[in-house]
Amino acid sequence: MSRVDPEELVDQKLSRIFVSVRLGEARRVEEVLAARGVEYVVTVEAVGRTLFGSPRNAAVFSVHETEAALCASALAESGLGDGVIGAE
Repeated sequence: MSRVDPEELVDQKLSRIFVSVRLGEARRVEEVLAARGVEYVVTVEAVGRTLFGSPRNAAVFSVHETEAALCASALAESGLGDGVIGAE
């Protein structure tokens, strides 16, 4: 399992579990989720502006709601706790 298009999971209830504004951190999240065989969706969302006025975006990771708590816990245990937003 791995990253899937949001359209593939359109009929499923997803929970946001992680927000990352750094590419390296987002790649680590992908590694942790893929290693656990989790299907996840990544969307890009605006999170503000830089000092010079450029838009600042974040990668937002979502998983099926039944896997949200387990995935959030796995990310925290992998040293990625700062970006975990928990199950919704």
